[in-house]
Amino acid sequence: MVTPNVSFEFFPPQSLEASFRLWDTVQTLAPLDPGFVSVTYGAGGTTRDLTHDAVGLLHRNYGLTVAAHLTCVNASREETLSIARSYKEAGVNQIVALRGDPPKGSNGFTPHPEGFAHSVELIEALAKTGDFEIRVGAYPDRHPEAASDTADVDFLKRKIDAGASSAITQFFFDADTFLRFRDACAAAGITAPVIPGILPIENWNGVKRFATRCGTSVPQWLDDAFTTAIRDGREELLATAICTELCSKLMAEGVEDLHFYTLNKPHLTRDVCHALGVTQKTVLENVA
Repeated sequence: MVTPNVSFEFFPPQSLEASFRLWDTVQTLAPLDPGFVSVTYGAGGTTRDLTHDAVGLLHRNYGLTVAAHLTCVNASREETLSIARSYKEAGVNQIVALRGDPPKGSNGFTPHPEGFAHSVELIEALAKTGDFEIRVGAYPDRHPEAASDTADVDFLKRKIDAGASSAITQFFFDADTFLRFRDACAAAGITAPVIPGILPIENWNGVKRFATRCGTSVPQWLDDAFTTAIRDGREELLATAICTELCSKLMAEGVEDLHFYTLNKPHLTRDVCHALGVTQKTVLENVA
């Protein structure tokens, strides 16, 4: 089986301890030679400045290709595009363009009075600059706000037509969920790459809660397996095996690219990558 191309998502640090955790994550995973790494925004754009700082450091100090998250939340069009320009000035030319999660405690996404109404408008504006490769989000399981079973594919088509060159999916637990989505995208005329988002399960109860919030289907067998593994003290072993098997099934169906949501906890992601044949290719000499 061909070795996959990998990429990683990081969180911007919000404390000194979190900074050490991020740089440990980078030191552990950067030698695997990722095609790119992405850096998230917090809900409601709460980590905007921290994201900008982390993006710059990853690009300058580690020579990584960085795709910076950019959202429509709590900012005017000019403020949002100003952030994009600052990325360009820092040498970063990839953006993951998202609507973004609303602030915690709110009743849902409300556009800024002078902001972008949704991600398609943001993508169109970024595409007009000609400065960026634009990646977007996609949802193999039905998004909680989707109006129909086909709405997620239809909206992804709009985002690709607006100027995006690839999509990264929300995480999922069943390979068939992604494969059905990939087939639906192809049937809708989407030819841009759709990269599966992979979440190595560090904490099953936390992941299950998050899956419920974002509409990701949780198979009963998986819940049963983790309940037993937690009881027996084998949660990490099970997580490694399940994630490796998921990736292997995708690769057997022609998937060449895998995007790992690391949660700034690198070791399970590293172990899965090693199991898939992705081994160290570089030695880091710079530190943050």
